[in-house]
Amino acid sequence: MLKPVVRRGRKSDSAEFLKLLGKLAEFERLEPPSEEGMKRITKDIFEDKKLGLFVAAVQKRLVGYALYFYSYSSFLAKPTLYLEDLFVLEEYRRKGIGLALFRECAREALGQRCGRIEWAVLRWNKKAIRFYEKLRANELGDWAYYRLSAEEAKRICGLHD
Repeated sequence: MLKPVVRRGRKSDSAEFLKLLGKLAEFERLEPPSEEGMKRITKDIFEDKKLGLFVAAVQKRLVGYALYFYSYSSFLAKPTLYLEDLFVLEEYRRKGIGLALFRECAREALGQRCGRIEWAVLRWNKKAIRFYEKLRANELGDWAYYRLSAEEAKRICGLHD
């Protein structure tokens, strides 16, 4: 197997990236983005720069990606790189590609003077948990993550469609 090339995503990668995103949704047993959602995410990455994207290619074929954005830690008074997705196609796992993508995110975080990197992992994804534990990542056992949908935000604001 050839060594993967890890690089910043380009707009010309959009179609292949969206296929990988669909594969991640399938792996996580979730619905992939709608057609409109796919347009929004590519715009958010490549035009509005709301998200960062690194891709891993083997023989010019995308086989994995890391999608991230920044949040902020008020107590550290520094930005946090939030890793939204780290995904590698099944047949390319355990070959160092996930680690290469993660390292690129770590370099990005250091270059942006981030105080930390954070992400979430599904509890049933034991392989990913072992991967992160090998990196000496800490599970935030004291923290519970919550999510409020846009529909619920509208409801609490008294807004209706």
